[in-house]
Amino acid sequence: MISLVTSSLPELPVSETTGHPVPTGRVAILVSRYHERITAQLLTGAAECCEEAGVPESQRDVYWVAGAWELGVVAETIARAGTHACIVALGAVVRGETPHFDFVAGETARTLADVARCHRIPIGFGLLTTDTLAQAAARAGGTAGNKGREATEAALSTARLLQQLDTNRAPS
Repeated sequence: MISLVTSSLPELPVSETTGHPVPTGRVAILVSRYHERITAQLLTGAAECCEEAGVPESQRDVYWVAGAWELGVVAETIARAGTHACIVALGAVVRGETPHFDFVAGETARTLADVARCHRIPIGFGLLTTDTLAQAAARAGGTAGNKGREATEAALSTARLLQQLDTNRAPS
C-alpha cells in the first residue's frame, strides 16, 4: 500500500484582482525581435496575464533580443543574477527551406530547459515553432489563443509553487 504524505503550504500574498497568490520577485519577459509582428502579440498576451495575476508593471522587465537563438544566453544571464522569480521566453521560428529551423528551434528549447534546471527558475516556454507565418499569427492572439499568455501563466504558477515549497521546507 502506498501512503501519501500531505502537508499544508503557507499562504503567499494574494492578488486583489484574481485572488491568486502573486509570486514575490520580478518577472523577466524576453522577446525576440525576429518576426516582431508576431512576438509583439505574444508580449501583449504575457502583459495581460501578468496584469490579471496582480504582477504590477513595476515588477516586470521586458528584454528585447535579436532572435530566438539569443533567448538562451539572456535567460542564463538573468537566472544567474537571481533577480527574478521567473522568466518568460517569447519568440517565433517559422520553418523555411533549409534545416536552419530545426537547429534554432531545438537548440533554443534545450538551452532554455538547461537554464531552468540548472538555476531552478521557472521559464515559460513561449517559442512558437510553426510551418507558416499564418500558423504563428493564429497562436499569437488569433484563433489558437495566445501562447505568450499561456507561457506566462505556466511561469507564474510554477514560481508560486516553488516559493510555497521553499517556504515549507524544513530546516536542515
